[in-house]
Amino acid sequence: MFGKKQKNTTTYGIVGIGHFGKALIEELAASGSELIVLDNDEEKVREISELTENAYVVKSLDKKSLQETGIQNCDVAIVCIGEHMDISILTALNLISLGIPKVIAKATSVEHGLVLEKIGAEVVYPERDMAIRLASRLETARELDIIQLSEKINISKMPVPEQIIGKSVEELNLRAKFGLNIIAIENYGHVVENVSPDYVFKQNDILFLAGSKEGITKFNHWTTLNN
Repeated sequence: MFGKKQKNTTTYGIVGIGHFGKALIEELAASGSELIVLDNDEEKVREISELTENAYVVKSLDKKSLQETGIQNCDVAIVCIGEHMDISILTALNLISLGIPKVIAKATSVEHGLVLEKIGAEVVYPERDMAIRLASRLETARELDIIQLSEKINISKMPVPEQIIGKSVEELNLRAKFGLNIIAIENYGHVVENVSPDYVFKQNDILFLAGSKEGITKFNHWTTLNN
């Protein structure tokens, strides 16, 4: 079974090979991490055995059975069981009691997550987090690129919205409305770095904006509403 980890390597224990667990295993294996994987489905264990030599079929997730696999030697354990709340909570509790430094558990509801937090597990909500990331991507779909310089300053590159073509920088007043500064405008390879207040936005302009992510998102919403 799984023994003590080598120095300078982070070892992960994954319990449950569902969609979330399998994706996690694949990503961690690709990064070269050391893994131990447990599931009660022999076929699922066989499928991921090429990604780690420490993949075990475990029919019971009681403390003794977990300890026999050596999962207590991991730095991080992730419980990927979400459908059966009772098993998820009990497994997380057993892993915590084995002394694993960090135990993370998947939750499928707020109530599930609250119980997991109460027993000392870190909680992730894969479906909710995925929805948030998708919403964020849709909100910034207009952007060609965005660079985060700090928590408060982002530089965004985006095509000029149709509804502001023909308006001047002064008329639009992005700084007052959204806290955004135009740091440059590009049009067919020609870059204007010192943008004057009387500059009139033209078709095919590419805007380089600096400001908060919130300000950029508000500007995107404003252009959508005024489309």
